[in-house]
Amino acid sequence: MKLSSVPHTLEFKYPFKIALYSRNTTAVVITEISCEGIIGYGEASMPPYLGESAETVLRFLSKAKKILSEYKFPLDLEELLNRIDLIEEKNTAAKASIDIALHDLKGKLEGKPCYEFWNLKGYEAPNTSITIGMDEPEVILEKLKDADAFKILKVKLGGVNDVDIVHTIRSYTDKAISVDVNQGWTNKEEALERIQWLKDKNVLFVEQPLKKEDLAGAVWLKERSPLPIIADESIQRYADLERIKDCFHGINVKLMKCSGLNEAHKIILQAKKYDLKVLIGCMSETSCAISAAAQLSSLADWVDLDGPLLIKKDLFKGLSYVEGKIVLSGKPGIGVERAEDL
Repeated sequence: MKLSSVPHTLEFKYPFKIALYSRNTTAVVITEISCEGIIGYGEASMPPYLGESAETVLRFLSKAKKILSEYKFPLDLEELLNRIDLIEEKNTAAKASIDIALHDLKGKLEGKPCYEFWNLKGYEAPNTSITIGMDEPEVILEKLKDADAFKILKVKLGGVNDVDIVHTIRSYTDKAISVDVNQGWTNKEEALERIQWLKDKNVLFVEQPLKKEDLAGAVWLKERSPLPIIADESIQRYADLERIKDCFHGINVKLMKCSGLNEAHKIILQAKKYDLKVLIGCMSETSCAISAAAQLSSLADWVDLDGPLLIKKDLFKGLSYVEGKIVLSGKPGIGVERAEDL
C-alpha cells in the first residue's frame, strides 16, 4: 500500500530479543517501527568482536526512541539516521536494526522493494557462498553433501588443519572456494606461503588473512599474492575506507558492522570508485537482516549471505535460495514477514 503525503507519526515498539540456535546460542534483537499500523522490521546480530550484546543494543534503542518519536512520515531517512548515529560512537548492530526497520517501513509505505530506492534490480544478485566451517573430515563431508545445490563454498581456515580441510573438500568437489581466515595466520610470510599453495585449488579470494591492525603486512601481501585479498575486520565503517583502500584488493561489507543499508550503499559506491572488489557478507542472522543486505547484492562481485541456512529456526519468511542464488520476494520493503508470533 501507499500512504498519503499527510504526515503520520512513527511509533517505536520496545524491542525484544530472541535466541537462535545453531552450534552455539546467539541472541539477536528484532526491532519494530510502525506507522499507521504498518510495521517495519529490523534486526541486530551481535558478534563478540563488535563488543555488543542484547543488553547494549536494548540500551541504545531506548536512547533512540526519543529521536524517532520526533519524526513523522514522509521522513528524511538520511537526516534521521545521521542523528541516530551520533547517539553513541559504536553500537553499529543496534544502529543497523533501526536502519533496516526504517527502510522496510519506508518501502512498505511507498509500495516498493528497497532495492528500487537505489534503482537496482532484485533479480541480478550473484550466487551466494555457503559456509563450511572447521571440523573433522567426516563432518565436513556431510556439510558438503548438504551444500550440493550451491556453486560456491566458503571455507574457514586459519588453524593447524588448513591443508587437511582443503584436501577433504577437494576429495568431494572441485567447486569454487572463498577462503575466510578470520585473522588466523600469524605473519605475512606464512600467509603468502599458504596463499601460493591455494592458488591452484580454484580459490576465488582470501579474506582477512592477517590481524586487522597489520595494514603494513596487508600491503606487503597484496603486492605479492596470486589471489585477491579481501578486508573484513580491517574495515567496519565508511570512514575506514580511505585508510585501508590501498592495502587490499577488496572489502567485505556487512550491515551489522557498518550501521545498516544507508551506509553500506555509500561504502559500496565509494569502493567501486577506488576499484575495489565488493563482497557483501553477514553475521549469524535471520532472513530479516539477510533480505535487507540482499537488496544491495546486485552491486556486489560476490555475496556471502547464508545466515538463515546456518540456524535451526528462522524467524522470518520471504527470502529463498534456488540453486545457490538468493531469490528476493519482490514485496515492498525488505520483502519478509514474521514466520510466527514472536
